[in-house]
Amino acid sequence: MALFGRRRAEAGPAPIEGRELLLADLDGVVYRGPGAIPGAVEELNRAAERARVGYLTNNASRTDRAVAEHLSGLGLRATADDVVTSPQAAVALLRQTVPQGSRVLVIGGDGLVDELGKAGYEVTRSADDDPAAVVQGFSPEVGWVHLAEAAFALAEREDGTQLPWIATNTDWTIPVARGLAPGNGTLVSAVHTAVQRLPVFAGKPETPIYEAAFERFGTRNALMLGDRLDTDIKGARAAGIPSLHVLTGVDRPKQLVAASRDMQPDFIVASLAELHEPYPVSEQLKDGSFRVGSARVRMDGHIAVVVSEGDSPIELLRAGCAAIWASGLAIYGLKVPEIIYEDHWR
Repeated sequence: MALFGRRRAEAGPAPIEGRELLLADLDGVVYRGPGAIPGAVEELNRAAERARVGYLTNNASRTDRAVAEHLSGLGLRATADDVVTSPQAAVALLRQTVPQGSRVLVIGGDGLVDELGKAGYEVTRSADDDPAAVVQGFSPEVGWVHLAEAAFALAEREDGTQLPWIATNTDWTIPVARGLAPGNGTLVSAVHTAVQRLPVFAGKPETPIYEAAFERFGTRNALMLGDRLDTDIKGARAAGIPSLHVLTGVDRPKQLVAASRDMQPDFIVASLAELHEPYPVSEQLKDGSFRVGSARVRMDGHIAVVVSEGDSPIELLRAGCAAIWASGLAIYGLKVPEIIYEDHWR
């Protein structure tokens, strides 16, 4: 019997239940810097006993083989066939744009060069070699000289034509051991400023990388595991699959509370262990409040009110997100108690 009218909402199936495929981001989900996130390897290997596990990465600097070697070195049962990269998605787009065998200007590293070579394209680093297209991806070695070559190649020609431009991804930042560093989106922005147009993007949150994964693994019955709302979660929603946000990476409770509709995950977990645990159902009560577990939050106009803190911070965060998201109100117009988005998982 509940005390003082406090009772728990029902729990639904575990997030992994009924899934044929799990698509896991890497940085912030599997590892942070060179080392594995505590528990992530064990939980993903456990998940692989029930579903196919694929790894999606926007990082274009490494080949699929290098990524697989890193993952297997951490203890994951992963091969190159389990890794879907943004360069692979970019090459799939390139095939629709210019013929095989064409010369392509590459701004990026081994990941792009390797995939273009496997697909039968000739790689150049100079705009003077009359390339048929420009493909751009992240590499720590990319600098002004390389970005200038892209700008020269992408300049509008006298007849008004322009070369096709494909970029692997839009990530503004990339997590490294020392913090957040500029990502491919930042480098693309520099070229965009020079040429006054944008490329076609292949990686998350765009759908080509998801479509490549569905084709590779033979199913769309998938769950995306991510730590970034603007790439992993937004991309999953665009691709029409559910998503799970894990609080081990970039986006924190404050970003979750403020998430726009196109970036709201289906599940919020503290760690990948919760993949296998019954997930509490979000229930709207007669008074308009939202209950998750024993936590309850309601909206009084633009003010979020904590009716019950519940038994754990994650319950309260989930209930707060449910109430705020259901309001349809822009976060900048709301008053939200800090206790809802306090970060207990750093």
